[in-house]
Amino acid sequence: MARDERGVTPQSEDFSAWYNEVVFKAELVDRGPVRGTMVIRPYGYRIWELLQADIDRRIKETGHVNAYFPLLIPESHLQREAEHVEGFAPELAVVTHAGGKELDEPLVIRPTSETVIGEMMAKWISSYRDLPMLLNQWANVVRWELRPRMLLRTTEFLWQEGHTAHADEADATRETMLALGLYADVSREIAAMPVVAGEKTAGERFPGARRTFTVEGMMRDGRALQSGTSHYMGTNFAKAFGIQYTAESGELEYCHTTSWGMSSRMVGGVIMTHGDDKGLVLPPLLAPYQVVIVPIGRGDQAGQVLPPARELAERLHRAGVRTHIDDRPHLSPGFKFNDWEMRGVPIRLELGPRDLAGGSALMSTRLGEGKMPVSLDSAPARLQFELTAFQALLLQRATEYRDSHTRTVGSWEEFVEAVMTGWALAFHCGTQECEDEIKAATSATPRVIPADGPAEEGMCVRCDLPSAYGKRLIFGRAY
Repeated sequence: MARDERGVTPQSEDFSAWYNEVVFKAELVDRGPVRGTMVIRPYGYRIWELLQADIDRRIKETGHVNAYFPLLIPESHLQREAEHVEGFAPELAVVTHAGGKELDEPLVIRPTSETVIGEMMAKWISSYRDLPMLLNQWANVVRWELRPRMLLRTTEFLWQEGHTAHADEADATRETMLALGLYADVSREIAAMPVVAGEKTAGERFPGARRTFTVEGMMRDGRALQSGTSHYMGTNFAKAFGIQYTAESGELEYCHTTSWGMSSRMVGGVIMTHGDDKGLVLPPLLAPYQVVIVPIGRGDQAGQVLPPARELAERLHRAGVRTHIDDRPHLSPGFKFNDWEMRGVPIRLELGPRDLAGGSALMSTRLGEGKMPVSLDSAPARLQFELTAFQALLLQRATEYRDSHTRTVGSWEEFVEAVMTGWALAFHCGTQECEDEIKAATSATPRVIPADGPAEEGMCVRCDLPSAYGKRLIFGRAY
């Protein structure tokens, strides 16, 4: 298989191989000792920390508070909501022995926390004055994956899960849409991923939910990635766990609940949305290092260049630019350039004796061609500008890619052709049998009913029954 000089399979040859090689070569992850688990290495974890910090800030600004709930859940809790346990049954990891003996009741390692949080909400909520209850948890979850892929589908992964309880459907629906908007904003503004927000079909709903909403991104192989979901549960879990409140009228009512989550698979989404044959391409807002300074020179020259490099790095730090000096003496500048390209650093600065004499450094951007001098005096302001421009460029580039790989189709032949390389905008009858037939024939599923899609009527692309949605759906193959 063709490879470039750094040993990375080109995306055009085998996108899956490219992805698997990049996540290891860029030192984002390593394989854990249990099949399907991953170790998130410091560089990869820093990307997650930056994403996590932004999401956490937004969640708190909307009045939600963080809490923590147990990892182990009694098996009987999951069985209280029939759709929920049926949906998760194939993915459950169950503890049957502990303390040297068999347990009276098996314990499930948390696949999601609706059940245990529902149990606690039933204890904590008694009056309308306790509503809305707005909780969020940062945690790990375990879902036993048959076909694991680093950062995308692993047996254990990291996420946040919001869980809220409300007095009525209207308030719970507002919450569901608030979370959906938060995920859309984070994806576009921080990850530079031009996601499409909207609702899932009944066949794609979260187990136990009345309605599921999603943000879907297109990766650079044309496949879709579900990047965050928000669910309106109705009173399903409230009835299963007795989450009730006394209304102002004195009547006892069931709460309407929601749940919503975004996980560490977003890091995988960033890789596949922006990466190229040289490796990662990181949005500046998620880059562990936004600027890397490479001093040029050995021996006396190195001693001459390092102090000004450190002084420049300090000035950039004070300006809020995450900066790193690569002063590894045993590696050549060329190796360092390739290494930081693989790691996706937005901007690289070269600083040698000639540059110092001219009061400048040589700047290279991750997607740019060639190098340009940057005045050391104005470097902080110039680099802040360049980073902002690079963030915007990535969103524009990804949007253009998505739009150029999305086709509005009117026939089954056009549909099949479209989903081989991207997304198809098509009418659908809404029946589960038809969804299943489409998936069996093409591996494509209805990813989202776009919230901003125009109202249209037409016949199902597969079976010629009338459309059930009054607009076209996005179909695509997905991760």
